Amino acid sequence: MSDVVIAGVGQTPVGEHWNTSLRELALHAIEAAIQDSGGVQPQALFVSNVFAPTLSHQAHLGAFIADFAGLTGIEALTIEGAGASGGLALRQAYLTVNAGGAEAALVVGVEKLTDQTGSGVEAAIATAVDSDYEAVQGLTPTAQAALLMRRYMHEFNVDHDSFAGFSLVAHANGVNNPNAMFRKAIKFEAYQRAGMVSEPLNMFDVAPGADGSAALLVTRRDLLPPSFSHPMVRISGSSSVTDTLALHDRSDPLDFRAARLSAQRACRQAGILPADIDLFELFDAFSIHAALSLEAAGFAERGQGWQLAADGELNLDGSLPISTFGGLKARGNPGGATGVYQAVEAVMQLRGQVGENQVRDARRALVQCLGGPASSVATHVLEKTEP
Repeated sequence: MSDVVIAGVGQTPVGEHWNTSLRELALHAIEAAIQDSGGVQPQALFVSNVFAPTLSHQAHLGAFIADFAGLTGIEALTIEGAGASGGLALRQAYLTVNAGGAEAALVVGVEKLTDQTGSGVEAAIATAVDSDYEAVQGLTPTAQAALLMRRYMHEFNVDHDSFAGFSLVAHANGVNNPNAMFRKAIKFEAYQRAGMVSEPLNMFDVAPGADGSAALLVTRRDLLPPSFSHPMVRISGSSSVTDTLALHDRSDPLDFRAARLSAQRACRQAGILPADIDLFELFDAFSIHAALSLEAAGFAERGQGWQLAADGELNLDGSLPISTFGGLKARGNPGGATGVYQAVEAVMQLRGQVGENQVRDARRALVQCLGGPASSVATHVLEKTEP
């Protein structure tokens, strides 16, 4: 069987798209990905989305998006796994193409959080936690992350300022990303002065929700058209793992077990170790999640994930660049589309198409997205290969 490769990528700017509909956002990304692939036509469509049924009053997104994109007649369905939705959709596309179920599969993540405002948005976001035992008590994902950070600070004797490095890295990298929501670097003093969102999480510890769409065209290497001219990026490892939905059901809430297992399995499939990774697109919806993800993936010991950011190891010229386009913090977090943005950005890094944010000699990228506190996790190893 030929390598499964990502032939095309497309994305829209992340932000507040008041005058663009859900279907139009998706179409922009789809058209860009198909054009980028040299015209590869998909036989399957996987739409990653979380909030459309609640905020946009639109379900049945497979047919909805396929119809508007002129792709009727193909297989099309929706993948939902909270923040992991985009990575889970990419995994389904990979499995489908690898198994021969389709010659090419299209992944499109799309989200419109601005279709509503105020408490309705917060209520929708809270559906990602356990409704019966967490949301009913008023717990939100942000408050949940705040509890995790407070526990981490207590258990490992870490102060709040120690997490600043994650925000500084993300915002520095977002400056040169034309699709980022925030394109301004911040200083340590700004992090210290930022207002609290849910103590101890401040404004720079929480990624902003936003609208956006990103797309990937997945196919087999031997099926690429003669017009394909990009450096080749293959999916060499793919894994998804689940953990308990509610934090109180875990023996150790600071162990992102599903993230650890997913990273291990993806790396094992790719035949590599974490040390072989050149960049890590992690899911920094909250600073505490970034620290726990680094530890789960094997890049840091327990209680030491924050130290990598403080020491500059996560910068573009560091030993493990992260959030190379700004991550969720600066690019923005468009829900079900976020995991697809992460993969698009990793592909661009491996192709060498990033300009000032280019990671030097990047050949392998680890891409991981989290649903909730790593209740659902999807991890991929993307690798640049010879033509």
